Amino acid sequence: MQLAIRRVRPGEYQAVGELVLAAYRALPNYHSEPDYEADLLNTGRRAEVAEVLVAVDGDGRVLGAVTYVTNRRNEYAEWADEDAAGFRMLAVAPDAQGRGVGEALVRACIDQGRADGRGRLVLHSTPWMTTAHRLYARLGFRRAPDRDFSPVPAVPLLGFELNLA
Repeated sequence: MQLAIRRVRPGEYQAVGELVLAAYRALPNYHSEPDYEADLLNTGRRAEVAEVLVAVDGDGRVLGAVTYVTNRRNEYAEWADEDAAGFRMLAVAPDAQGRGVGEALVRACIDQGRADGRGRLVLHSTPWMTTAHRLYARLGFRRAPDRDFSPVPAVPLLGFELNLA
């Protein structure tokens, strides 16, 4: 499959937000949180302060998206590590899953973290995102329990990190 990774375009904000929300809602044990769902939908806001990357096929169809966060001072950062970058809101359209879209987006974040001179790439994932956990392990991420936290009681987040040095 032909796949390109690039920054989201303003005309794609709504469709990307809907893709991300739909992917999250399809997860087993998904916990609906209205404020967070509004954040998932608001691609334009994320693109103002972070780097929203999309994976597009040869026809220009957006198949997936991720929000890359360059440092801890960004409002989307979920870590205090000065030497880390991270990513959030990784999502792949249901009909594109299993075709390398998520991996391509994560690799783009790894490359960007290295280009930014960061020592680590960090992320958080719910316990039920097991497919993503397998991808992260395959790409060299390790579980980082010291980064675990719960933004709300029903949503535990597991920390992962990749040494970029």
